[in-house]
Amino acid sequence: MKEIKTLGVAIGAAALALVAGAAGAKDITLGYVANSMQFPYDAALGKGFQEACKELGCKTVVIDARASVERQGNAIEDLIAQKVDGITIIATDSVVALGWVDRATDAKINFVASAAQIGDTDKVPVKQVYSKLTALVITDDVVAGERAGELAVKFLPKGRTVKIGIIEGAPGFAVVRQRTEGFKKALTAAGVKFQIVASQPTDWTPAKGEAVCQNILTANPDLDLFFSHADDMALGCSRAIRAANSNVKLVSTGGGSKLGNDAIKNGEIDGSVCTKPATIGRLAAKALYDAATGKNTKKAQYISYDTPAITKDNLAACPAEW
Repeated sequence: MKEIKTLGVAIGAAALALVAGAAGAKDITLGYVANSMQFPYDAALGKGFQEACKELGCKTVVIDARASVERQGNAIEDLIAQKVDGITIIATDSVVALGWVDRATDAKINFVASAAQIGDTDKVPVKQVYSKLTALVITDDVVAGERAGELAVKFLPKGRTVKIGIIEGAPGFAVVRQRTEGFKKALTAAGVKFQIVASQPTDWTPAKGEAVCQNILTANPDLDLFFSHADDMALGCSRAIRAANSNVKLVSTGGGSKLGNDAIKNGEIDGSVCTKPATIGRLAAKALYDAATGKNTKKAQYISYDTPAITKDNLAACPAEW
């Protein structure tokens, strides 16, 4: 009887553990607040986030801030009120976001920054993670800029100072400074003499990329190369180049979109640097889930991934995620 009783207790404990584990997984809810789901990048990140959470057995709440700092702040307050187990955002304003992280973590809610740093990016080193974050999951944008610069060297003429136009992302994003910083660093390391004749911001869209490239080409018809901070603007820029019958070269970062990869394949963009927003979403979900379930409670983790340069010769190295 003693053996049977002991066995019965063991089976009961195991069953309770399974039930508790299932309930724990089912009860985990993670929130994602996008900058704007109008952008394919943000949508792809959200898709990866939701897919990973489904595989892990948790629930998701996805909110579109529509590129508004106020809406993003309100969304985070709502998620805190709902007592979700974790939040990730693409911060619309990285400085304002410090307060959001503080409020969430004070409420014992894990917080992961996706694709953008938290804090004053003019003062914070690129790999420094705000101490209250569970993790920063991000593309190393300085390195991505370097990869684009190394690619540009292959297309630039030798023996003279070359003229370059930069198609920036939207103002206020750390990647704008970081990608340009890496790009210039690579050109300098290669011994290229260059002049940045124009560097103009966009709103991350093809339409704005086309308009900015038209303006720069009109003022600088002898331009040698455009460097775009993302494939979206490069798609518009390629239209401007064709309309002007120009031979200017075009390289980008923020690559790996289906449209961008197709444009590389067709020769409309000379090359780009692989970016994986769905992978970032998956990594963010895993970091939040592990923190919420106690599997990994480390703070201020820096999580990134490889970003190879891509041309029509190695597109297979960067399957489209967005």
